[in-house]
Amino acid sequence: MTDNRKNLALVQKGLRRRYRAERRFRLYGILSISFGLLCVLLLFADIISKGHSAFLQTYIQLEVTYDSGILDIDDVSDSGQVALGNFDGIVRAALLEQFPQVSSRRDKKELYQLVSSGEGFELRDRLVANPALLGKTETLWLVADDDIDTYFKTLDDDQVFAGMVSERQQAWVQALVDADRIKLKLNTNFFTRGDSREPEQAGIWGAAVGSFFTLLVTLVLSFPIGVAAAIYLEEFAEKGRWTDLIEVNINNLAAVPSIIFGLLGLAIFINFFNVPRSVPVVGGLVLTLMTLPTIIISSRAAIKSVPPSIRQAAIGIGASPMQVVLHHVLPLAMPGMLTGAIIGMAQALGETAPLLMIGMVAFIVDIPSGPLDPATVLPVQIFLWADSPERAFVEKTSAAIMVLLTFLILMNTAAVILRKRLERRW
Repeated sequence: MTDNRKNLALVQKGLRRRYRAERRFRLYGILSISFGLLCVLLLFADIISKGHSAFLQTYIQLEVTYDSGILDIDDVSDSGQVALGNFDGIVRAALLEQFPQVSSRRDKKELYQLVSSGEGFELRDRLVANPALLGKTETLWLVADDDIDTYFKTLDDDQVFAGMVSERQQAWVQALVDADRIKLKLNTNFFTRGDSREPEQAGIWGAAVGSFFTLLVTLVLSFPIGVAAAIYLEEFAEKGRWTDLIEVNINNLAAVPSIIFGLLGLAIFINFFNVPRSVPVVGGLVLTLMTLPTIIISSRAAIKSVPPSIRQAAIGIGASPMQVVLHHVLPLAMPGMLTGAIIGMAQALGETAPLLMIGMVAFIVDIPSGPLDPATVLPVQIFLWADSPERAFVEKTSAAIMVLLTFLILMNTAAVILRKRLERRW
C-alpha cells in the first residue's frame, strides 16, 4: 500500500512537472508571436511616419504671364519654337513680381530656387494645350523646390528642419504664408509621373506600369507551364528514377536564392539570346523561372487534394484520362492553383536582386507603353531612391514602400479570400 502511494505521488509529481513545462512552452510561444508582431508594428510605424508626408506637396501660388517677349515665341503652332521657349523665365518673372524688393543677383538666384526647376515644362505643356494663353496672365499653383517643401512641412514642428534653406528664403516663405500663397496639397506628381532627378517631380507611375507589364509576362508564362508540369507529374508520369529526380530538383529550385535566377537571365536571355536590357519582357522571363517551382508545388498539392473517387467515377462512365483531368480534376483543383499563382506573383512583385542583374536599375523617366519599352519596377525604384543623397527622397522611399506593401497585402488577401470561397471540403 505504501509503495502504491509512493508511485502515485511520483506520477502526480511528474504530471505537475510536465504541465508546468507545457505552460512555459505555451508562454514562450505567445511571447515569440507577440515580439514578432511588435517588430512588424514598429517597422510599419517607422515607414508610415517617414512616408506619409510624401503624399502631400508644397505648392506656391503665382501670377504667371505668358509674355511672348520673355518666351521668345511668336507662333505657338511651331512646336520647335515652343520647345525652345524660355518658360523658366516667366516663372522667374512671376517670382520677381511677387517679391519686387529683390534686386541683387545673389538674392534673385535664391528667390528662383523657391519653385521647382521642372515647372517650366508644365507651363510649356499648358501653352501647347491652350495656345490662347500666349500674352495672358493666369493664377497657378506651382510645385515648390524639394528643400522648400521639406522646410515648409516642418514649419509647425518644434524643431524646424531648415536644411539648405537660407534665412532670406525662410523670410520669403513666411511672407507667402502670411499672404496665404503657399499650401500643402495632394501630391499628384507622385502618382502620375515617372522617375526624376528632382525629388519634387519624381513619381511611381512609371515603376508601377513597369511592374504591371513584368508581372503580366510572368503570369502568362509561368501559370500555364506550372499547371501543365504539375498535371503531368501527378496524373501521367510514371513513378521512377527520372520523376523522382525531377521532383527533387523542383523542390531544390524553390530554395535557390533569387539572385541566381538573375545571373541565369543575364547569361541566357541577354548574353545568348540578345534580349534588350531593362525591358519588362526579360524581367518577366527571369521572374517566370523563379516562380515556376512555387506554382508547380502548389498546383501538385491542389491536384493531390482531389479525391481518387472523382477519377474512378469519371473513368467508370467512359471518360478518357485526358477528359478526367480536364473536365473533373482540373476544375476542382483550380482554387488551390490560383492561390499558389497569386502567392507566386506577390513574391515576384517584391523581388529586386534578379532584376538588378538584368539591368532594370536604369534611370527611366518615360512611362512604358508596352512590355518591350525600357522600364523599371517598384522594388528597384525604391532601391534607387534609397541610394539618393537628397533628404526629400527619404519620404519618397518610405511612401513607395507603403504602396508596395499595400499591393502585397492586397494580393495575399485576395489569395486567402479566393481559396476560402472556392475550395471544397471532402
